[in-house]
Amino acid sequence: MSRAPLRPAIREAADILAAAGVHSPQADAEFLAAHVLGVDRGRLALMPMLTPDQLEEFRKLVARRAERVPLQHLTGTAAMGEIDLAVGPGVFVPRPETELLFAWALARLEQIGHAHPPIVVDLCTGSGALALAIAHARPDAQVHAVELDPEALAWARRNALQLADEGDTPIDLHAGDVTDPAILDDLDGRVDVVVSNPPYIPEDAQLDPEVMDHDPHRALFGGPDGLSVIRPMVDTIARLLRENGVAAVEHDDTNGSGVAALFAAHGGFTDIVEHPDLAGKPRFVVARRIAG
Repeated sequence: MSRAPLRPAIREAADILAAAGVHSPQADAEFLAAHVLGVDRGRLALMPMLTPDQLEEFRKLVARRAERVPLQHLTGTAAMGEIDLAVGPGVFVPRPETELLFAWALARLEQIGHAHPPIVVDLCTGSGALALAIAHARPDAQVHAVELDPEALAWARRNALQLADEGDTPIDLHAGDVTDPAILDDLDGRVDVVVSNPPYIPEDAQLDPEVMDHDPHRALFGGPDGLSVIRPMVDTIARLLRENGVAAVEHDDTNGSGVAALFAAHGGFTDIVEHPDLAGKPRFVVARRIAG
């Protein structure tokens, strides 16, 4: 059984993906090859050859990626922090940009210290990405996650059970609407950190096929201005946070000042700061709860 060299196969795949308009053709070709070989991408150099069956599987995956099926749907996983999450049709695929919000949350939790178990809430958890990454990094934390969509909640539950089986601190999953005035009311005034990656894209936005054709629209769009979920969610955040508790909300890159203005207009927050992503675009807003 003759084997095929890996590098020419990856070069061919990258050319196909580039022609199809995929934004990161070389990286995606390497991730797909690593998936077929069952190794991390960084170990591809140690796997110079493909069996005929592996080459066939690789080419099939490349063809589907060229059709703009998301990479994460083909590999079945997406990363957040130090964990891998199962993802697929019916749930929003976590984006690398959200890693910045996650890092911010860990830094705030470190400031709180370890004198008491911190309480963290993830609103619009989707696959459970932020909640589960925080629980993995801070096993002392009591983490609650809220999700409205039943399909997304099923993915979050699957990920939560898997990570708990692997030894992570279990999280508390809640089916509910983050704009409901009674959601998590037993936590009112007790929460140290709230994080959220809510639906925030304006309805008329032009999106890549991977997003428009495969991510659930309910997880993407936040009304005409992208703020239809965030606007009422600010009241939920204010109700949940203890005094000096902090929140971070991801938003569309057109809405940094708009989200900051919502926190300012509420009157119960200070230290409202807009944070950019690695490309310098507005990405998330943070705020600290004050008394009142």
